[in-house]
Amino acid sequence: METNDQVEARLEKLNRLREMGINPYPYHFPLTHDSAALTKDRDALLESSEAVAFAGRIVRYNLKGKIAFLHLKDGAGRLQVMFGQDAVGEAGFELVKMFDIGDWIGVHGTMFITKTGEYSVRAAKVELLSKAVRPLPIPKEKIENGVKVIFDEFKDVETRYRQRYVDLTLNDSVREVFLKRSRIIQSLREYLLGQQYLEVETPVLQSIYGGANARPFSTHHNALDIPLYLRVSNELYLKRCIVGGFPKVFEFAKDFRNEGIDRTHNPEFTLLEFYQAYADYNDMMKHFETIYAAACVAANGSMQFTFQEKTFDLTPPWPRMTMKEAIKKFAGLDVDTLSDEALQAELNKGQIELKGAYLRGLAIKALFEAHCEHQLEGPIFIIDFPKESTPLCKAHRNDPTLVEQFEPYINGWEVGNAYSELNDPLAQRKLLEDQVERGRGGEDETHPLDEDFLRALEYGMPPTGGVGIGIDRMVMLLTDSPNIKDVLLFPLMKPE
Repeated sequence: METNDQVEARLEKLNRLREMGINPYPYHFPLTHDSAALTKDRDALLESSEAVAFAGRIVRYNLKGKIAFLHLKDGAGRLQVMFGQDAVGEAGFELVKMFDIGDWIGVHGTMFITKTGEYSVRAAKVELLSKAVRPLPIPKEKIENGVKVIFDEFKDVETRYRQRYVDLTLNDSVREVFLKRSRIIQSLREYLLGQQYLEVETPVLQSIYGGANARPFSTHHNALDIPLYLRVSNELYLKRCIVGGFPKVFEFAKDFRNEGIDRTHNPEFTLLEFYQAYADYNDMMKHFETIYAAACVAANGSMQFTFQEKTFDLTPPWPRMTMKEAIKKFAGLDVDTLSDEALQAELNKGQIELKGAYLRGLAIKALFEAHCEHQLEGPIFIIDFPKESTPLCKAHRNDPTLVEQFEPYINGWEVGNAYSELNDPLAQRKLLEDQVERGRGGEDETHPLDEDFLRALEYGMPPTGGVGIGIDRMVMLLTDSPNIKDVLLFPLMKPE
């Protein structure tokens, strides 16, 4: 344990408390109200003088003779408590004088209004619930040349990510992000349940990974002596559920992709996927725009939000644009008129590299990603992708060179993915076999061949629409958080 003068002083208090027969880490406190309930019931509590039991962490401490004013912070907010020696007794007040900022305490008392007009608890009894032996890095205020200067020891971003427990304690804006994250996820769940979807759980450890073009994390199961992978997607298992007769299924999944880390990517992330029998990608577009707008309302009270000083309106319906139309609009290229040689020349001009063998569809997609994505303020659906984009999607009903796939974009970010799902088992086998060959040819993010998934399709899967939504990017947008680590409670960091 690292120590300094402040830690040593707190450890000394800890020993003194134990010598006084006080357990600094008791087992229970009979809480009756949190700060929100005390505020909500303010008038009734003031009128009735009802006894309350309130607890929280000390975030402000002001001792004035035989009176002390403390601010306690709990999960709902903060509230002042007044301790008078006459009310809590000499022994109780001696205990109060041994408190430090960061300690957790519980108080019994009644509500009143102080002379300065602050709604507060008048304590009649106090209990120490947890002695903090490490001081919180509370910002300090100092007047220099008549100007208030704030010294904040906890502004370093990396330290905030590593010590999120301190970040949450000190920064209400950070707490609000994660409260909104919870509300967003609940709104998504409520929407799907309201549409008669069934929530299911599928394996995280998989003997064959699939459902996305991604590099997996691998591990080894000692008892079975087999390699296993952390899932990159739950798609193939959810489709098995459709085969099994559940017409609508969804899952909030922790997925893992052994790829780079940047402001919008983290190796561990949360994905919502949902699948609906008898539907296609047109149906799923309606679900997507509706569910995204509902999440915005849950987080911000309206279908509009502001991200980095830009305002977005998620009111459905969102515009649709084909990938080829986007390339023509934003890159000035009509790819249908370009030969393969001309497409390759455009790739070379933009220094765009295809991994593996040249495929026309992948070249078109690469041009879109390089020239168009960042210009898609949105919200907008980009639809009708080249058939080489994915092996899991139905061919477009009007053009066999395309698939019925869409990706929604907001702020230049892809925020989801959806298909009219391929349910022809023979075509699916051929496409997955092609992916295996492409992997051998140098592509490092291709689908492996999953024989059990193919067997499931051979038993028959009805027409199905499917959607994947990146929850972390959704929360980033709807909480105006520019870095994915801002919306992950405990993001992956290099060891200290």
